[in-house]
Amino acid sequence: MRKINLLISIIILAVTMTEAQVKVGDATLPSTVTFNDENLIINGAGLREKFFFDIYAGGLYLKKKNNKANAIAASDETMAIKLHILSGMMSRSKMESALRDGFKKATNNNTKALDKRINRFVGYIKEEIEEGQIYDIVYEKGKGSVIYKNGVEKGFVEGLDFKQALFNIWIGDKPADKGLKNEMLGDY
Repeated sequence: MRKINLLISIIILAVTMTEAQVKVGDATLPSTVTFNDENLIINGAGLREKFFFDIYAGGLYLKKKNNKANAIAASDETMAIKLHILSGMMSRSKMESALRDGFKKATNNNTKALDKRINRFVGYIKEEIEEGQIYDIVYEKGKGSVIYKNGVEKGFVEGLDFKQALFNIWIGDKPADKGLKNEMLGDY
């Protein structure tokens, strides 16, 4: 009887652990995260690909599921984008370039009001980026847009306008990757 109970417990634990994660390419993203003392659930996740290479797995985390990109970007609620780096092709300079290009696209080339904050945010990515690292780009209500590397806060930038442009890099009208945008917005 003990062996059966132990076996059932192991099966339940395995199922629970599997449900608590989402497999995206070679990355495993958690189904839930906590930032700013708020629990967020994965809205959707996918791969950023370039020239048939998986660059990173990205997941969008919200308080509740939503597939309305404009509403998500404009919302003054805690939310996050998790980037799990899958390729050595993503370097610090390439990330900086991608972010700057993304801000231009997200604002229709009107970054003037954001330029100082963009420079500060990009400046928080000081060390070289390596395969396996995890970056969390989090809007924490009441604080601003925070960047974490492997769970360690690197800095933050204030302003809902900045957050809106930042999140629109992935889910806006001119996203970095249309397929990833669609996957982040979920299929529910």
